[in-house]
Amino acid sequence: MLKPLAITLTLLGAGLQATPIATATTTTATSATTAQAGSRTGTNSAGASSALEWQACPNDKIGMQCADLQVPVNWQKPDGRKITLKLGRLKATGTSEGSVLVAYGGPGAPGIAMTQSLPTWWAKLRDRMDMVTWDTRGYGEQFQGLSTGLQCAWTRVPIADAPENDADFGRLSDTNRGYAEACRLKDPELFANMSSADHARDMEAIRKALGDDKLNYYGASYAGFFGQTYARLFPGQIRTMVLDGTWNHNATDWQREMEEMAKSNEQFLRRFFTWCDTNDCEDVPGLWRALIARADRKPIPTTTANIAYKARDLQSFALGLARQGEAGWPKLVQAIRRASKGDASDFVPARGARYPDQTTGVTECTDWPRFATRKEMTAAYNRLRAVAPNAGTANSLASATLNCIGWPVPVTNPPAALPKGVPPILGAGAWGESDAVERALSTVPGSSTIHHDGPGHTLYGTNTCARDHINRYFADRTLPPKKTQC
Repeated sequence: MLKPLAITLTLLGAGLQATPIATATTTTATSATTAQAGSRTGTNSAGASSALEWQACPNDKIGMQCADLQVPVNWQKPDGRKITLKLGRLKATGTSEGSVLVAYGGPGAPGIAMTQSLPTWWAKLRDRMDMVTWDTRGYGEQFQGLSTGLQCAWTRVPIADAPENDADFGRLSDTNRGYAEACRLKDPELFANMSSADHARDMEAIRKALGDDKLNYYGASYAGFFGQTYARLFPGQIRTMVLDGTWNHNATDWQREMEEMAKSNEQFLRRFFTWCDTNDCEDVPGLWRALIARADRKPIPTTTANIAYKARDLQSFALGLARQGEAGWPKLVQAIRRASKGDASDFVPARGARYPDQTTGVTECTDWPRFATRKEMTAAYNRLRAVAPNAGTANSLASATLNCIGWPVPVTNPPAALPKGVPPILGAGAWGESDAVERALSTVPGSSTIHHDGPGHTLYGTNTCARDHINRYFADRTLPPKKTQC
């Protein structure tokens, strides 16, 4: 899920490396509406550093300062054992009017190392604001993190096949528990307190330690769930919040939300098929449907030893290419045509895992509903296949959470509606992501979402139009129009 110092922050269930972030091709007019009235930055500068002792970060080369913050490992026991969060700060280049707390997703992206590798991202915003980040709890040295880590072997495992009977369901539960226990036994207390709600409570502790009256927050990819959870727990403490390239963790009808995710995956393939209509591959949609029907009966072999792909495997890899837009579509044409002749070798990754996979779900398995029975799973799968016949259940939370069945920690932070009183929030995203974050913010009056009609994952880093809107919102609480195109 992470490459060192690279933005590969795929959401749970993608099972693939992140697709390239597209550069904006359309610029929106600069007309904007102003959000709620309030203080310019919502920051109390008095005593802002009193709780933290800042010094140069380890191996720093960009003038970044670091500090340690002690927080409870279990927020339900505030006087119990403490762990260390390592914070990083790039001070404002002008007069500081406050701070923006930044998280890059993952979960487990090393905020300090990534900020050090992306110093130009925040150059304009730093004219007026300090940029603060942190390495999230549990994700230690194996993730280049400097906070207290879980000292276990984080592994990538193939996304499980759907159990075909109750016995398979039971065996899957036992297998998943085995993966989890190998990690949990290293530190049962920390393992049990790794949900996005725990990260959100850490964010509130950081806000207080900084001395900020209210929080300014940028959450990319999975860190968008930290933000959504923070909004549920601390709605009155938000000044500004940006959710960039994330999904909806505020759904009250989880079945419907899973269907919306599946429809989004289906749309990736439909865009590809539409492109084929005018690019000499009109045969590909029919070949694809026949291919996945055949692979459901018998896996399609490859020239790599011991590798053959079922329909869900092919769908997962195909979605990864389809998400890339025209950069990936010619390769997908070639892969489908060759697989239709009985050789799926063009779907085999050049290196690394040979099957769609994901990391040990220490955070994910506490954030998302999981199936309690095979009957429940089968009913959900049937619904998703009906709305997404080409994509099926691939790269969805319905398939990704199969690896959470039998997990020794319950779902402690399930999706839930946001309360009243959440101030306007700004969402952003490329294909699929912008629709999902718009659903997440649908109950927050005055919120806006920046849409990019193209491939990519998150917008701030490379989409100048989106970055300008986001910077303006952080600095002045000025929101762009509701459906801004960038």
